[in-house]
Amino acid sequence: MLNNKIHQSNDEENSEWRKVLLARDRNRFKSLDLLNNIFHSFFELHGDRLYGDDKAIVGGLAFLRDIPVTVICQQKGKEQEEMRVRQYGMSMPEGYRKSLRLMKQAEKFRRPVVCLIDTPGAFPGIGAEERGQAEAIAKNLYEMSCLTVPIVSVIVSEGGSGGALALAVADNVIMLENAIFSVVSPEGCASILWKASSLAPKAAQYLKLSANNLKAYGIIDKIIEEDGSEEHIGTKLTNHIYSTIVDLQKLSPSQLVYNRRMKFRSIGECN
Repeated sequence: MLNNKIHQSNDEENSEWRKVLLARDRNRFKSLDLLNNIFHSFFELHGDRLYGDDKAIVGGLAFLRDIPVTVICQQKGKEQEEMRVRQYGMSMPEGYRKSLRLMKQAEKFRRPVVCLIDTPGAFPGIGAEERGQAEAIAKNLYEMSCLTVPIVSVIVSEGGSGGALALAVADNVIMLENAIFSVVSPEGCASILWKASSLAPKAAQYLKLSANNLKAYGIIDKIIEEDGSEEHIGTKLTNHIYSTIVDLQKLSPSQLVYNRRMKFRSIGECN
């Protein structure tokens, strides 16, 4: 009996850690790959009108079939030089402020917002802290909870910490099958709890960061299976995002905001 429990624990640990490795795979499709498969006529907008233009976040206007939308995505990059320029998907405060500027613009013109999330977390540098990293993330959380247009967020690969949550206060949160979403990285969790980042696989098990676990806890709303080609996955995402937005647009702005707030307030409730 004891051996069975040990094997079961190891299987769970290995399963969650495999998801982490799959989500971080350098050859895995990136947010811009999906953007090009899901939307058309994309027009990028730049800058936060305060400091600069964060290359880790790409945002602008596009069409989802016949619906005009605002798209905001976190991009890690593919080649080494692009990854350096995009800070490996780790956003500065100006990236979150650019995102919020585009969301408020979307609200003004009654456009739904679609966020594609792929980041290990917000950028941890001194400059980012000096320019108000925590405040920028907190402002996004607050403003997204009050936004009067539909918001759909997709966890593409890695949804890490507040850096991901700053774009995930949505009416509908979708995760790809092999994506992860967590309050802290497994390495960070292991370093805090056991002073050893080498215990990251064990931390991943306890964090329950895979899509199936998060769906069971009511933290996400939909899992998109990753069977088939990148184009096929894009088509499935398109179908789900489109039908979700059509349904959300039937709600009044006040009902939309109320439902979104209740959705997040109910997470973690025990029956």
